[in-house]
Amino acid sequence: MPNKFHLAAIVLVISSASLGVAADVPDWRSWRGPLGNGSVERGTYPVKFSESEFLWRTQLPGKGCSTPIILDEMIYLTAPADGNDALLCYDLKGVEKWRSVFGKENAGKHRNGSGSNASPVTDGSAVFVFFKSGTFAAVELDGKVRWKTDLVERFGKDTLFWDHGTSPVLTERFVVMTRMHQGESWLAAFDKATGEIAWKVARNYSVPTECDHGYSTPLVIQHQGKESILVWGAEHLTIHNASDGQVVWSCGNFNPEANKLWPAIATPVIVGDMVVIAYGRNDRGVPRLHGIRMTGSGDVTATNHAWRRDDVGTFVPTPVAYHGRVILVRDRGEVACIDPATGNTIWEGTFPRHRSNYYASPLIAGDKLYAPREDGTVFVASIANDKFEVLSENDMGESVIGSPVPAGNRILIRGESHLFCVALKE
Repeated sequence: MPNKFHLAAIVLVISSASLGVAADVPDWRSWRGPLGNGSVERGTYPVKFSESEFLWRTQLPGKGCSTPIILDEMIYLTAPADGNDALLCYDLKGVEKWRSVFGKENAGKHRNGSGSNASPVTDGSAVFVFFKSGTFAAVELDGKVRWKTDLVERFGKDTLFWDHGTSPVLTERFVVMTRMHQGESWLAAFDKATGEIAWKVARNYSVPTECDHGYSTPLVIQHQGKESILVWGAEHLTIHNASDGQVVWSCGNFNPEANKLWPAIATPVIVGDMVVIAYGRNDRGVPRLHGIRMTGSGDVTATNHAWRRDDVGTFVPTPVAYHGRVILVRDRGEVACIDPATGNTIWEGTFPRHRSNYYASPLIAGDKLYAPREDGTVFVASIANDKFEVLSENDMGESVIGSPVPAGNRILIRGESHLFCVALKE
């Protein structure tokens, strides 16, 4: 995507000495990577692997569904440890270096949920974490807790039907969280150094039952030359000033039929000045896909809906932006490549049918699409030259809900019980 929509982050590199690859491979500092779009264009990545065919595998202390991040050859991920929320640090050989343990875990309700659903994020000097229990913290790179607070104690329990899914995001000055549920919904910024609240703004809309429940993660963007925060949920897309949280742009009318039980789960994906929103209930055969122009200011509901599809979408997996296109891995394994400018389908494909669904958000690394299914099967497909071809079907032997992460020419896969690192065969 163009520079004006890049995330406000400094991209570091992984050293070529440790990974044997060019030193221009970026760290993966947040759930969807340096550009917030779930893809990396450079590199050559493994195709064939399994629960018995990997570079290394390390046992995790408990079930978590968050995605690992990478900074300076270190891996950070959240997981319960002895019944408590924890942040763990591993090196790129899978050796645990330290763990920071917080209070008691609030375990997941859904079979594919956990108390560690939110993924960590780093600005290069600390790692910021949030847990379903309410624990919100900044941890130094040596494992020392910089600050800790409890958002449930401060702002009340969430009323989400299912497990918390929103991850923290970083602006230049703040770490930002949002809560979207039935009740007082808000967007809030906290000082990175102290944890003190910098601003908090209400984000409340009157919508049908459960449509105000949000699990998506905000995106930090540049809007009209200013650092801004894009938030999707409660049938509204809003842009807020990063400095004070004030709404400067908003778009509604995503559910004119007033359908009930439509929570916002998939995070938007941006290509140029278009944002693509997957909504509806693709899992129940009622998909919606919207293309919204991110131009103008104020309420743009009447002018900025560029297109809408009611025949393709995704409920849980977040789409990927790659080479100016949007790739959807749908909940039952169908795949679609969409032109974000027009909403037209460029190509379609499908992974083998199975009773299991897709909960993890896919990764595109090089020209390979990595798509984990909830039963632990990770598919790899080529999408080169606008042709979809399934290359491999890899059984990891345990459920996979977290998103795959590129690490040089390797891929990290977070399973229910293990963290795997898979690599090219020599």
